[in-house]
Amino acid sequence: MQFRTAKFGIGQVVRHRKYPFRGVIFDVDPSFSNTEEWWMSIPEEVRPTKDQPFYHLFAENAETEYVAYVSEQNLLLDETREPVRHPQIKEMFVRSRDGGYRLKAAARN
Repeated sequence: MQFRTAKFGIGQVVRHRKYPFRGVIFDVDPSFSNTEEWWMSIPEEVRPTKDQPFYHLFAENAETEYVAYVSEQNLLLDETREPVRHPQIKEMFVRSRDGGYRLKAAARN
């Protein structure tokens, strides 16, 4: 399996290409790393290939906040500069002036 370089990075705000949600990336897998059952639950006509980066997002839609796992082909950079309201963001990130998020500095001993 050939790996591609991830297009997006941790702390970037992205939105889904087809569905109305957006989120902050908190982890990246170089290729699909979820269960086969999860992958098969995606309708075949929109099921992504496994040989691309997949992103873990602190996500939100109009109704709720949740964690999403999304293929790179289904993400676009979110340029609204609006904050993402997911409650776990503040545990890992601080908001940047550019509207993105950066990891909090590690606690020093």
